[in-house]
Amino acid sequence: MNVSPSSGEPGVIQRENADSGLEFRYGNAKVAKLMKSLKMSKRLRVSAFILLCAVACSGIFLLISVGNTAGITTTTVEAKQNAQGGSSTKIDRGEGMSKVYMTKDISPNGLASMYRAMGCDLPGKVAVKLSTGEPGGHHFLSPALIKGLVQTLRGTIVECNTAYGGQRAETAMHKQVAKDHGFTAIAPVDIMDEEGTISLPFPMGKNIKEDLVGSHFSRYDSFLVLSHFKGHAMGGFGGAIKNISIGIASASGKSWIHSAGTVKSGFRLLLRWTI
Repeated sequence: MNVSPSSGEPGVIQRENADSGLEFRYGNAKVAKLMKSLKMSKRLRVSAFILLCAVACSGIFLLISVGNTAGITTTTVEAKQNAQGGSSTKIDRGEGMSKVYMTKDISPNGLASMYRAMGCDLPGKVAVKLSTGEPGGHHFLSPALIKGLVQTLRGTIVECNTAYGGQRAETAMHKQVAKDHGFTAIAPVDIMDEEGTISLPFPMGKNIKEDLVGSHFSRYDSFLVLSHFKGHAMGGFGGAIKNISIGIASASGKSWIHSAGTVKSGFRLLLRWTI
């Protein structure tokens, strides 16, 4: 469909449909001016949105840059359950609370320094949980970034299959994705639900009372969780909690969580039906 000024009448817009041969004419210059202004308004809205995103990102980077010039800073977070059975979150500083570390050194040495700063020594057989990333994309951690730490811990990279189809829904394809993205070159890769599922019960759960995880979960003594920064349309920013709760869930476990305990398979079909 082409839009052009009519050669017969100044200020008149003529629209022709190449398929049907129909012609639509807007009868005066006021209509033409209005249509032009609407197009400009759309451009202004898009420009304003881009500017707002830029300001927000600048604020985030500013917050990150404030702190210890030596590289690593700490803060503390404490979550308390109230007496009525609900939950409230209190953010404070002090002793006896979990420490959160931050570094501006995004490098293999910076990652190793973060691990040493935590003062932990992961015992036994170590699983390194991360996202292998979707084929064709770049939204996963660089193997070069994590190689040193993973190999120092003699870790095994672990993942589980997806519930939504694609090239990570079956073990053989998923292992190929891990190879294509460079993870098999730095450590063994274990798709934990390759041989089925085991249940991790939590009877006090509200919507579900068990998590269905890959059966190989029981092979490991410790888990190191490495998460890339990501946004999610439903849950906000994803991190270590999401990487564990959904990440170690088998394909059936993912259906179980996403459907709030309704189905253990076929969640993708259920999603299509409800949409």
